[in-house]
Amino acid sequence: MSYTVADLIVDTIAAAGVRRIYGIPGDSLNGFTDVLRTSKDVTWTHVRHEEGAAFAAAGEAAITGGLAVCAGSCGPGNLHLVNGLYDAHRSRVPVLAIAAQIPAGNVGTRYFQETHPEQIFAECSSFCETLSTVDQLPYLLDIAVRTAVEERGVSVLVIPGELFLKKIDRPDRVSRIRAAGTVMRPDDESLQLAGVRLNESERVTILAGAGVAGAHDELVALAEALRAPIVHALRGKEFVEYDNPYDVGMTGLLGFSSGYRAIEHCDTLLMIGTDFPYSQFLPSKAYTIQLDVRGSQIGRRCRVDLPLIGSAADTLPLLTALISGGRSDEHLTTALDHYARTRAGLDELATSSADGDPIHPQYLTKLLSEMAADDAVFVPDVGSPVVWAARYLKMNGRRRLIGSFNHGSMANALSQSVGVSAVDPARQVIAMAGDGGLAMLLGELLTLVQNSLPVKVVVFDNSSLNFVELEMKAAGFVTFGTDLENPDFAALAESVGIWGRRVTDASALPAAVRDFLAHDGPAVLDVTTARQELSIPPAISAAQAKGFALYALRTVMSGRGDELVDLAETNLLKRLF
Repeated sequence: MSYTVADLIVDTIAAAGVRRIYGIPGDSLNGFTDVLRTSKDVTWTHVRHEEGAAFAAAGEAAITGGLAVCAGSCGPGNLHLVNGLYDAHRSRVPVLAIAAQIPAGNVGTRYFQETHPEQIFAECSSFCETLSTVDQLPYLLDIAVRTAVEERGVSVLVIPGELFLKKIDRPDRVSRIRAAGTVMRPDDESLQLAGVRLNESERVTILAGAGVAGAHDELVALAEALRAPIVHALRGKEFVEYDNPYDVGMTGLLGFSSGYRAIEHCDTLLMIGTDFPYSQFLPSKAYTIQLDVRGSQIGRRCRVDLPLIGSAADTLPLLTALISGGRSDEHLTTALDHYARTRAGLDELATSSADGDPIHPQYLTKLLSEMAADDAVFVPDVGSPVVWAARYLKMNGRRRLIGSFNHGSMANALSQSVGVSAVDPARQVIAMAGDGGLAMLLGELLTLVQNSLPVKVVVFDNSSLNFVELEMKAAGFVTFGTDLENPDFAALAESVGIWGRRVTDASALPAAVRDFLAHDGPAVLDVTTARQELSIPPAISAAQAKGFALYALRTVMSGRGDELVDLAETNLLKRLF
């Protein structure tokens, strides 16, 4: 049998550890998918939207750390990949996208479905090239795969459909491309300078992000030596907060006041593996040390006095060895006391409401956290589900928290869960979907059925684009254009063969969550949650306070004063009583 370009692509990605490709077939992909039809190593995972394919690949890459692959046919097919690829690239997970192209001889003639993917995908990839001849393939393919795994980003290969069928010499062996092991640490002089500064400081606070993955114990040991509270960014939550006596919560728009205060009151801020974006939550006067594997990331968010380039796992033990003993506990004790009060206040809000009233999303999230498996993977949609996930899900070192935390795209929860569940269908995967996010890629429910993926989809159903409404209120705008006329998502799920249940009363919620998580197969739990629940950031600016006052005034003047009464009943009365 002849050996083709498509054969070599499949053999190369299989050697790189890839076991499935997400996408939708199309005529320009036929030569590629036909090889997958008979492949024993790589399967085709059919989705209902190419955006879902790219998100699924991003979810798989996030959970495994290895290469994942998606594919789109020419023109509109691969254009749909863009949003998911942006998410993968900004989340720094390795994804290869196969973007089929129209026949090469017709490029530039405004042919049917003609686009220029090499231009379109340039901004959301580390490597994006067009295959023009068969001779290019072995080199471009290896470069694309290696770039994705080493730079932890997206590579795109644009391939005219007819080239998939072209014959090529079968190699004696294909490259087995995996990320190379490295040791990354700062030079001795930089480490010594950091040690001197940290020893001179009386109030050190650590801000840790996703870059501390694999270095939990080293992080805790450094905090112990420094007597320093540890604040985490959202992507650091799963790696930082468990088994950590120095954890004082999150900061940022979704965070806790305790995390914000621990940073505000420090004299030295040690940032480790974080690209935390909100400079208004970072100190303006503290001495700042930033450790990152990428020097280009240092100083993007605030002034940095001492840059350190290295990995957390390789660098933190070296720093810890430089810290002298006999340090004061005052800053740490104050921060921990504040965190205990903040945590207690948050937990008081996660209570059952009276039957007939909307269910508090905090209560729903708390139940999910308490009843989920010890190694569950949580995938929250951008918007209010991320807020509740950040504040009420408990990590334990085995659980994972994956989302569109850098790109901030709606509709990620269900589609990323497809990729997570495809890797290990026996592992519990919980998509915490907003009603707007679920509706945006609703067809991916059919992907669960078609591929027998037992994802559990819980819908935070508040009939609104809830986080957008909060942003409007903070800026002083009357909420507009955010209403959602939703179906019964549980009944809709049942109509396509998925277990479904709708819950409108809090008293029925514990049993419903238990049944939902125990179901053997995909399931949808549609929960009507309070629309006016406020998620207050840890620090409120004067502009936000002014904006909220303007919102209240404008709302009354627009004849929608009942909305303010609703807001008070949902938030103020609950806090008073």
